[in-house]
Amino acid sequence: QVQLVESGGGLVQAGGSLILSCAASGSIFSINTMGWHRQAPGKERELVATITSSGSTTYTDSVKGRFTISRDNAKMTVYLQMNSLKPEDTAVYYCSADIKQIFERFREYWGQGTQVTVSS
Repeated sequence: QVQLVESGGGLVQAGGSLILSCAASGSIFSINTMGWHRQAPGKERELVATITSSGSTTYTDSVKGRFTISRDNAKMTVYLQMNSLKPEDTAVYYCSADIKQIFERFREYWGQGTQVTVSS
C-alpha cells in the first residue's frame, strides 16, 4: 500500500509563514510529479503548485512569489513553504503524487489533507 501523510498545517496570522510536508511511504518504485492542492469552504479544489522529479515547478497565479514547492527524492517528501500568508489562503491543503509501484502503472495518490487557517 502507498500512503501520503501531510503535516505542518495550523493557525497563523496574516503575513506569517508555514511549511507543509507530505511524505510518501509504502512499496514505491518511482514518483513522478508531486503537487499541492487546496480547498476552501464552499469552493472547488484548486491546484496550488507542482514539482516534477527533475525539479521543474508550476504555481497558480495567486501564490506566485509567496509559496515555494520543493521535494526531497531520497525522503520521498514534498514541501510547501508558504510566506506572506493571506486570509484567502485559508483552506484544507492536500498533497498528491504520481506513484508507480513495481509491476504497476503510475497512478495518482492523495493525502488526507491538513488545515491551514490564516487570521486577519
